[in-house]
Amino acid sequence: MKLFTTAALLALVAAPALAEGWKDDYQVVKFGILSGENEKDRLMRNEPLRTYLENELGVKVEIFTAGNYDGVVQALAADQIEIARFGSSSYAAAYTATEGGVRPILTTVKKNGNTGYNSIVVTRCDSGIKNLDDAKGKVHAFADPDSTSGYAVPFFNMKEKLGIDPASYFSAIPFSGSHEAGVQGVVNGTFDTASTYQNNDVDGIPQRMVAKGMIEDGVVCTIWESPEITSGPWTVRNNLPEEMVNDIAVALENFAEKDPEGFKLVTSFDPTDENPDTDYIRVDHDRYQWIVDMRQWIKEQRRGS
Repeated sequence: MKLFTTAALLALVAAPALAEGWKDDYQVVKFGILSGENEKDRLMRNEPLRTYLENELGVKVEIFTAGNYDGVVQALAADQIEIARFGSSSYAAAYTATEGGVRPILTTVKKNGNTGYNSIVVTRCDSGIKNLDDAKGKVHAFADPDSTSGYAVPFFNMKEKLGIDPASYFSAIPFSGSHEAGVQGVVNGTFDTASTYQNNDVDGIPQRMVAKGMIEDGVVCTIWESPEITSGPWTVRNNLPEEMVNDIAVALENFAEKDPEGFKLVTSFDPTDENPDTDYIRVDHDRYQWIVDMRQWIKEQRRGS
């Protein structure tokens, strides 16, 4: 009887540790965020999500940032972080860099059910540039080589749909390093035009910069807009335990309901926006394969030149 009691006691002590499952191996979960805005604002905007995930998952959660998109891609590829929120093109970069070793799990959905946004080209409203025809021979800034809206989509559309070869059409095509830097460069006169993005007429990089007091309202105007781009996904490594991936996905799915104010901050909610982000929904790789193909096309174009 004494032996049975000791064995039972040992089983009870061991039970909680066994019940933790993936948490035994992943006591810290790191999620990466891209350099769409300055680091201070990135960390501030994502802090409610970090705190929420820490409480929901029951493990320490840390935010990983890098100076450019590729830093987050490489961190995921090197198993330095477990999850990242990518744009469509940076997801495709991660998918290619890991030879299919990552997959999307969720993206944002808007009030009207849409799951996309648009690449835009902006200029100073007083520049005299009204369209891409007027921008010929000017300096055009792309955001980052791994940016969907800041490089891949505008470059692809210019060359394949509009008959514009950016390398020869513009006098120079530097990378600004981030969306905000590109728009700021336009305002300052460093660039004549720049590629960035917006979700709609009241929510995007230029509009957020106005709201933050970084630029004045009415200084920046849009001269080109792309077709809709599928919103970038929350992405996980395929070598993570499935239970862990599911727990993270469920936590993210419940974020908007359990912490509505935190969700609004993370998604840059604007009360004047009639079609804001309202939730996260499940997605799979098939929705992004065309982006992988587009990046391959761009790579071949570079090789050919």
